[in-house]
Amino acid sequence: MTAKVLVVDDIPANVRLLQAKLEADYYDVVTAHSGQEAIETAIIEQPDIILLDVMMPGVDGYEVTRQLKELAETRHIPIILVTALDGRDDRLSGLEAGADDFLTKPLDDVILFARLKALVRLKHLSDELRQREQSSRRMGLIDASQLHRQMTAPGNVLILDDQVRQAERLMVALGEQHRCAYETDPKAALKIALGRVDLLVLNLAAREFDPLRFVAHLRSSELTRQLPVLGLFNPDERPTLLKGLELGVSDVLPRPVDLQELLARARGQIRRKRYADFLRASLDRSLELAVTDPLTGLNNRRFMDLQLTQLMRRHLKTDDPVSLLLLDIDHFKRVNDGFGHDAGDEVLKEFARRVSQNVRAIDMPCRLGGEEFVVLMPDTPADAAQTIAERVRQAVAEAPFSLPDGRTLDVTVSVGVSSLLGLGDTLEAFIKRADEAVYEAKQSGRNRVILRAA
Repeated sequence: MTAKVLVVDDIPANVRLLQAKLEADYYDVVTAHSGQEAIETAIIEQPDIILLDVMMPGVDGYEVTRQLKELAETRHIPIILVTALDGRDDRLSGLEAGADDFLTKPLDDVILFARLKALVRLKHLSDELRQREQSSRRMGLIDASQLHRQMTAPGNVLILDDQVRQAERLMVALGEQHRCAYETDPKAALKIALGRVDLLVLNLAAREFDPLRFVAHLRSSELTRQLPVLGLFNPDERPTLLKGLELGVSDVLPRPVDLQELLARARGQIRRKRYADFLRASLDRSLELAVTDPLTGLNNRRFMDLQLTQLMRRHLKTDDPVSLLLLDIDHFKRVNDGFGHDAGDEVLKEFARRVSQNVRAIDMPCRLGGEEFVVLMPDTPADAAQTIAERVRQAVAEAPFSLPDGRTLDVTVSVGVSSLLGLGDTLEAFIKRADEAVYEAKQSGRNRVILRAA
């Protein structure tokens, strides 16, 4: 896995040594020699990860981390703090500043590369979502205040540990800031993980079950693949630690567990999970808006065109019947001219509701534009489509429409029905037949259904 790494250290020899190691493993390396230069380089170069020395003159690594995590352009970049300091307070300061990990000099190359790969893997997974989020933000589809509330809300933490006393101790500590539960049975934990869990704390030193196999199960399922895992490891069990990181453990913490460091790492993992969840939800919302008519909530013209193309391909391949209803509200211009556009909008929304309630679950009602609507009807022959069209027509005409000022209005619709005719037919001809049927319905007095079979 290749990636761009920003190496920051005020001692040139340290930079050259680390650069040589990384480039030997095919990483693309950029460098900086001060805190301010690190911030500027990170903004310009957009690295996949930053290896940042703590002890630098001027702006130290802690302050660089804080500033980078406050900038929208760089807050998504993982940061590993690298220092000769090995005190508890130093680690906590780094994690509180927003660092993703804290490695002590002299660096253990195996651990360094394992952590690099794990963090780069997580970043690559979120990059595409983040790009879509930026597009959605420019279009005004994302509420920044909602993101802040989601990121700062308490998390749901599940602890899986075969040592009950340790699990209870962890639960008490994490329960100060989050909602917690613990399990000793991995099968039960897997079921719980399918729900709303923001972090799983896993004892990698468990003896009653295989914790590495449990991680493999999590990562093999689409439903739990993105769930962050904080692994607790014995410092003398190095192979377990490395294998855990390889399988997808998100972060690690040595035993005996420092409870303050546990809280700091848990908070970081939960924030990252919440941010990724927000990006996915924003992407889903953006996709929904792209194919939805904002006034009526029905599918829009773009959705209709995409579905028509797919239905046509399937029809030509399998000869499955496909029909289409084209609906045009009668005398709609009189509504806007006589009652105002607010009344017109209410009529369109109520019309869409009645159409949706009187077609089948497999049918796809769409707003074509203005007062014109379409219902796509897969696996539907012409006679069945005509029957449903008549049901819709009656539902529109049988009860008056309520207007915002309390008045009511009788509304009717003219409906054209057409069906695909097999090899040689085209989408243009398919739609044209329905349009001609609507014209015939209008000419015949409106408020009726006309089938144009060929």
